Formats: sequence, structure tokens, C-alpha cells
Amino acid sequence: MTARLPLTLVVGLALTAVFVAAALLSLVWTPHAVESLNIAARLQPASAEHLLGTDHFGRDMLSMLMVGARTSIAVAIVAVGIGMALGVPLGLLAAANHGGVIDDLVMRGNDLVFAFPALVIAILITAVFGPSAFNAILAIGIFNTPVFARVTRGGALAVWTQEFILAARVSGKGVVRISLEHILPNIASLLIVQGTIQFSLGILAEAGLSYVGLGAQPPLPSWGRMLADSQTMISFAPHLAVLPGLAIIATVLGLNLTGDGLRDHLDPRLRRRR
Repeated sequence: MTARLPLTLVVGLALTAVFVAAALLSLVWTPHAVESLNIAARLQPASAEHLLGTDHFGRDMLSMLMVGARTSIAVAIVAVGIGMALGVPLGLLAAANHGGVIDDLVMRGNDLVFAFPALVIAILITAVFGPSAFNAILAIGIFNTPVFARVTRGGALAVWTQEFILAARVSGKGVVRISLEHILPNIASLLIVQGTIQFSLGILAEAGLSYVGLGAQPPLPSWGRMLADSQTMISFAPHLAVLPGLAIIATVLGLNLTGDGLRDHLDPRLRRRR
């Protein structure tokens, strides 16, 4: 019998799908051009022409939110991809050399990176190269690397103690082959769940970096910078802050629910309890 999907997974996927669809749609169509300024129509409330109103430059808020979703999702996806591409091999290498010099070097390197939050890393990068979406991606990706390295190492160490790994070693398989053919497939579900969680944190990190001016730069819309631009107008135009704030909350909530649901669905022990 097919296992029933957890409610958290269904709700999380539904919320995430809305914003992913909006981001994909913005690649080919938006209600209005986000570069189009119309000062005469600034700070308008919701209407038939502007379903979510306009900002202080007369730009359509719905269009800004759609393109902002594309920016946030693209930055988070690439940053998480960088973290996985660097962290997973390091974690596998550390687990294969548990207790050795390589293991110590990898874990102490992780501790060093963990000592600097993504914002501090972004400040260091932008001090050299200047603020941009690419530098935000680089900062978040660097911060994600030790997260995936630790998760991979922890999961891999548990698998290395299994009897089928001993059988693989007796059959003549090397460490690299065992790591790729046996260890990695057995911790894939763990990495998928962690990737979903880091994706949501990447959305938050991108918004935070853009809020302080270190992320995507004008004229590219970003939810974080929309919040920063609205803070002096919140008393007479609250929709400028409420709309991007709700978008960030709903997207992060959807991704967190998806991560929790995937954990419940992929973990056989949790699945048996339902």
C-alpha cells in the first residue's frame, strides 16, 4: 500500500509551488515592467490596474514581488548548490578518514567558517569586490559548506559501521567507491531534507543581505531591499512592507514544512508511527 503523504509535506509543497510558479512566470511575463517608473501613480492602493498597488516610484507591486521571488529563489538555489557541491565531498572524505588527520583538518576548517556568519562573510567579500547578487550567493554558499559537511559526515559515520560496508571492503572495493556506491545513496534522504532547510535559510539570508544593501542591486527587485525601501513609509503606505514581508514568511514557512514533511515521509521509523 502506498504511504500517505504527511499533511505538512502537502501544505509545504503547495506554498512553495505558488512562489516557484510566480518566479518562473516572471521570466516570460509580469503585469507591468519592473523598470517602468510612473511617479504620477505612486503609492496607489490595490486596483484593477495594479492588483497589489504601487510603490513610491509608481512600480507595480505584484510585478516587483514576482521578480523578487525569482531573485530570492535563484540566489538560494545556487548558494545551496555550492554548499552541497563543496560540503558533501568534504563530509564523505572526513567520514572515510574518521579520527585521522584529514578528518581533523576538515572539521577544524568547518569550525573556522562557522565562526563567521553569512553577513560577516558577505561584508568581507563586498569590501573587496563590491555588493552584488553574485557576492551574496558566494557568501551564503560558503556558509552552507560546513553545514553540509557536518551532516554528511555524521550520516556517513553511521553507515560505515554497517555490516554491508564490511562486506564491500572484503570484496576489494576502495574507500572512494564505497563512499559513492554505498554511503552516498544511504544518506541521500538526509541530504535532501537538509537541502530543503538550507534553501529556506538561503531565502532569509538573501533578504537580510539585500536589506542592508549587500545583495541584489537596483534595478533588480529583491524582497529584502523592498523592505528596506519601505521602512520610512510604513505609517502611510504599510503595503510596501507587508507584502514582501508576507512573501518571505510564506516562502520560508512552505520550505520548512516541506523539509519536515520529507523527513517524516523518508524516515521509516517515523513512517511506521503514522
